[in-house]
Amino acid sequence: MLTPPDIAPDAVQACLAETYGLQAARAEFLPLGADIDSAAFRIETPDGRVHFLKLRRGGFNAAVVDVPAFLHHTQGIDAVMAPLPTLTQQLSVQVHGFDWALYPFFDGADGFTRTPTDGQWTALGTALNAIHRTTLPEPLLANLPRESYSHHWREGVRGYQRRFINGVAGDDLVARFLAFWDAHDEEIDSIVYRSEQLASILLERSLPQVLCHSDLHAGNVLLGDDDRLCIVDWDTLIVAPKERDLMFIGGGVGGVWNQPREEALFFQGYGTKEAVDALALAYYRHERIVRDLLEFCDQMFDAQASRDDREEGLRQMASQFEPGNVVAVAHQDYDAIT
Repeated sequence: MLTPPDIAPDAVQACLAETYGLQAARAEFLPLGADIDSAAFRIETPDGRVHFLKLRRGGFNAAVVDVPAFLHHTQGIDAVMAPLPTLTQQLSVQVHGFDWALYPFFDGADGFTRTPTDGQWTALGTALNAIHRTTLPEPLLANLPRESYSHHWREGVRGYQRRFINGVAGDDLVARFLAFWDAHDEEIDSIVYRSEQLASILLERSLPQVLCHSDLHAGNVLLGDDDRLCIVDWDTLIVAPKERDLMFIGGGVGGVWNQPREEALFFQGYGTKEAVDALALAYYRHERIVRDLLEFCDQMFDAQASRDDREEGLRQMASQFEPGNVVAVAHQDYDAIT
């Protein structure tokens, strides 16, 4: 969310005091990410303590706070960002139409802003290997979705394609959006088709499924000094083949993390790259683009979305087709397996 939610600053202070015991906390809105259903704040208390507050609305699943807490505290995976408990030992609280979760503030920058060191690449591989090897208790596991290779995203994009054929009225952003889409329509159609084709093959297989973060792009890995790193934003947890996470390493999301040397360093920590299923990797890289395209469409035509959020969505959509970004990498993957 790039614009602050409609919550008064004193209401934020009151909630933090009542639920977390943070008195007179100062809240600074942080315009982060393209998700219009989540908001972030930097929280500072008079004694100098700093925290990160995340607000989520719509379809909250307690697993997004329970699982990271288990990974961090029970499994000892320090790289996982875990939420702080409330005064009543809850990991989240629902107030003002949002689910609130408070976290330690990590002093660093994300992977889009800061280049990982060699040590951080290897540490990321080690952390992800530990996550993938984790066996969750049944109560936690029961709250997680499992990979089904759903056609939901593909059908959503096709629905917009049919809608665009007859023309869509809107403001100048809509006009720019439609012009870009029209210029790339054939390529988009190919990506959707290939995603469906690869999904049909994977449905006939029985790849092992593990706990996956599923949104492990550079923006969700925070990098600090002394090779420290932190994996954040666990909103899209799923049980799926390991390639669901591994697609981001070398996948080119945001035009970064697309170099062979980086992959090699990562797999020094994760383990052998030969065990990665190339077809599953190609599927997830195609499907990720399809998902993003649908979200960009939904955002562009969402009456509740701010102009800033819609503008950012259009920018991100256009960047996906730039050299070295996700579309180029997906084409390379497909060519390699056909």
